[in-house]
Amino acid sequence: MAKKSKGNIANKIFGLLLLVGVGVGAWYIYTAPEFERVAPKIESPKHIFWNRRTPLKIKVSDNVGLNSYEVTLSDGKKKVILDQGFFDNGPKKETIEVKYPKGRVLDPKANDYKLTIKVGDKSMWHMMAGNTATKNIDITVDYKRPNVNILSNSRMINQGGSALVVFQADDKNMDKLYIKANKNTFKAEPYKKEGYYAALVAWPFVDNTFDAKIVATDMAGNRREVHIPFYHGNPHYKTSYIRATDKFIDGKITDLASSDPEYATITDKLKKLKAINETMRLKNEALIHKLSRHVSDEMLDSWKIKKFYPLRNGKKVASFGDHRYYYYGNKNNIVSESYHVGYDLASNSMADIKASNPGKVVFAEDNGIYGNMPMIDHGLGLYTLYGHCSQLFVNEGDEVHAGQVIAKTGMTGLAMGDHLHFGILVQGIEVRPIEWFDQSWINKFINHVFKQADAIISPPPAKGKSKV
Repeated sequence: MAKKSKGNIANKIFGLLLLVGVGVGAWYIYTAPEFERVAPKIESPKHIFWNRRTPLKIKVSDNVGLNSYEVTLSDGKKKVILDQGFFDNGPKKETIEVKYPKGRVLDPKANDYKLTIKVGDKSMWHMMAGNTATKNIDITVDYKRPNVNILSNSRMINQGGSALVVFQADDKNMDKLYIKANKNTFKAEPYKKEGYYAALVAWPFVDNTFDAKIVATDMAGNRREVHIPFYHGNPHYKTSYIRATDKFIDGKITDLASSDPEYATITDKLKKLKAINETMRLKNEALIHKLSRHVSDEMLDSWKIKKFYPLRNGKKVASFGDHRYYYYGNKNNIVSESYHVGYDLASNSMADIKASNPGKVVFAEDNGIYGNMPMIDHGLGLYTLYGHCSQLFVNEGDEVHAGQVIAKTGMTGLAMGDHLHFGILVQGIEVRPIEWFDQSWINKFINHVFKQADAIISPPPAKGKSKV
């Protein structure tokens, strides 16, 4: 009996040790990184447009390491393996390039495909097979480029000036549509009927050359660019040298610096001048550019604009585009520089400033060197601003009508005398006000362009034949 009892005890101990061993092994398998159970990730939308020329790029990842992949493509009837293999060195992130198969393996006329991506990781889970992820992606093939046709455009554009283009563009899978002019992008506004657009464009006065093109891309990556045929004009812009006197620095410059904590602690005269004339100016202009970038998405039926005449009997005191150098002491000691991006007019002190065209006020507050400054949106990306005002009679959000008094001239901001700083912008780019002062220029380069386009978009009904 004693021997049997000892045998039972030994068996129990062995069984217990076996259970412990199995438990430890199970715990190790359950917790060890080699046996992790997180499946790889496949990053892709459920539906993709594809032009078949450009390889699709599918991002895959795993928390430990990628091991294998397989890519198949089906046209609904036939299925082909496009690619399969192993990832070198078990990366955590990788991009799989999917290329359309050569030859006529799949139906070349098919428009709808199913792409299947299968990815495995380096885990020892699932009996050493690892974790896998599979994703099915619907593919729509589109290899046609968007259709773009120019209906009419301004015959020429001046350096620093504006121009108009009206065009037609369509694609059932249109993604982006815009005008690229130099480094700037201009939004086109829907015009009259679906598929037609109008846009004002601008040539920055600091750029010596200009090129503009309509760019249309679709969801499949097809792209069409159409050059806009503008003749170029190159007016002369003035360079000025202005003496920075102690009176100027201790007066206007110091007043502006003391009004803003960012500059209030600057004591050095020349540093203070540079900070206000350059840093503050750029900050104020950045706000102006931001406010004047908006263009409506709503369909525009017509756009009429009259010449701007904001100040009765106003005389020019400064031109647009002047490059100003400020010197201290002698002309060789240049201490600051800036560009004048408006047109200065003066008449009587605190003279009425009128809105020449209807619009919506988008800003009516103090703006640093520009002082009290209302700003109006006239539609189609055209904005006007009125700087250095002594009084404002409008508020942000107000709708103004032509002839309405919106402010009075003054010398707020960086103004040494009572005058109006009048600025015009096209989608955030300052342009020559003198063009918009001229009704003949507006008729020739704006109104005539719309008239030509309208005759194509909405031609007048044909006259009936007279009866004999």
